[in-house]
Amino acid sequence: MTKSIMLQGTGSDVGKTVLVAGLCRLATRRGLRVRPFKPQNMSNNAAVAADGGELGRAQWLQALACKVPASVHMNPVLLKPQSQTGSQIVVQGQVIGQASGRDYQALKPQLLASVMESFEQISAEADLVIVEGAGSPAEINLRAGDIANMGFATRANVPVVLVGDIDRGGVIASLVGTHAVLPDDDRRMISGYLINKFRGDVSLFDSGLEAIDRFTGWPCVGVVPWLKSARRLPAEDSVALKRAIIEEGEGLLVAVPVLSRIANFDDLAPLQAEPGVKVEFIHAGERIPADAALVVLPGSKSTIDDLIGLRANDWDQQIAAHVARGGHVIGLCGGYQMLGRMVRDPHGIEGSESETEGLCLLDVETELAEDKTVRLSEARMEGLAEPLTGYEIHLGATFGPATKRPMMTIDGRPEGAVSADGRVAGTYLHGLFENDAYRAELLNRLGGQASRTNYRAGVEDALDQIAIELEGYLSAAWLADLLDTKG
Repeated sequence: MTKSIMLQGTGSDVGKTVLVAGLCRLATRRGLRVRPFKPQNMSNNAAVAADGGELGRAQWLQALACKVPASVHMNPVLLKPQSQTGSQIVVQGQVIGQASGRDYQALKPQLLASVMESFEQISAEADLVIVEGAGSPAEINLRAGDIANMGFATRANVPVVLVGDIDRGGVIASLVGTHAVLPDDDRRMISGYLINKFRGDVSLFDSGLEAIDRFTGWPCVGVVPWLKSARRLPAEDSVALKRAIIEEGEGLLVAVPVLSRIANFDDLAPLQAEPGVKVEFIHAGERIPADAALVVLPGSKSTIDDLIGLRANDWDQQIAAHVARGGHVIGLCGGYQMLGRMVRDPHGIEGSESETEGLCLLDVETELAEDKTVRLSEARMEGLAEPLTGYEIHLGATFGPATKRPMMTIDGRPEGAVSADGRVAGTYLHGLFENDAYRAELLNRLGGQASRTNYRAGVEDALDQIAIELEGYLSAAWLADLLDTKG
């Protein structure tokens, strides 16, 4: 059988995604065929897999760490929140419907067969599978029918390493508390624990490690500090947006309103990586800075609701004032739809609101449709010799006079729209800013100076550096056993 290990957390956002990506790259550098796997992911950050369909962007990144194309089987169940109570359900890359939280709990046992089928398919092509859990196994109120954590681990017989985040405090209690509440069968699956995001002198935590050992009997497989290169990776969880650090100093300012159903916000990561650019995420109740050179409206899982929320924050007026001052606006996917005159939802896909007026910055309208466009795309843009690569994930179509001034062409068809003065533009192409030539042209046009760095090469280098760092902080014996796939 293919060797496998699963990283589960004492809570959300403990750093599992980066640790899995780092371990994937570490094992790949050792010559192993490695694959990532996440049974269930809840995220509006989705990617398009090479085999068609959607998967979480985190698993796309982890596939990159393994140097293999992403597959929908790496993330067989993807939940995309559409409202406070319901999510769209994507199984093996395809939408099967939507459900409330309560209804989904009843559906989970039926999805386990798809999870196991995908796990077997991924395992068949690998020497080692590194699995990422979701949330925490200590949420024992959700244990019945679980497919994300111990429900999967016990069914697939995959040993678990429990990850605790010391930076948020209470790491001893979170590890010991997890041990205390787990049923015996689940507790037996845990082969060790890992302390993540440590700061300072690790010897000062020796007594903490002794306490954890005394209460749980679990061995520590490593104490990992804040990984310096992790900040060069695109963020997977929208939690990261809530604590985004605004760096002081000079630089071209890009403002990004954080919508309640923001999607694919890692579109902004290449701009964040530019040394001469400051990307500021604007949260509810905050104002869009008057000195912003560019406002980016990101993707949304619920365009109409987010348009209503945008107005509630007075961002519509602030964006209009930004444009009147000579500022630029780019809308991506749902953000593109918001820039038009009207968004209509005749089939009730997003909810009870059938239509709402847009920002009227582009002379277009959008009508949402039940069929979803999901594809990898290659575009051409006037003035750029290199093609633009990216992906599309959207519902419906956008039409109107402004589309006669397309932002680009995809397979010979016009894509997106640009205002008559060229300062407002929208497109369905995700990954736009990852294209180095376009990013450089945009920043120069805005009066900034692009570094002309290769963004993807920077991500690859960051993965290599994380792998090297992990090798120095993880238990040598544990790591040797993990990478011994012939033993």
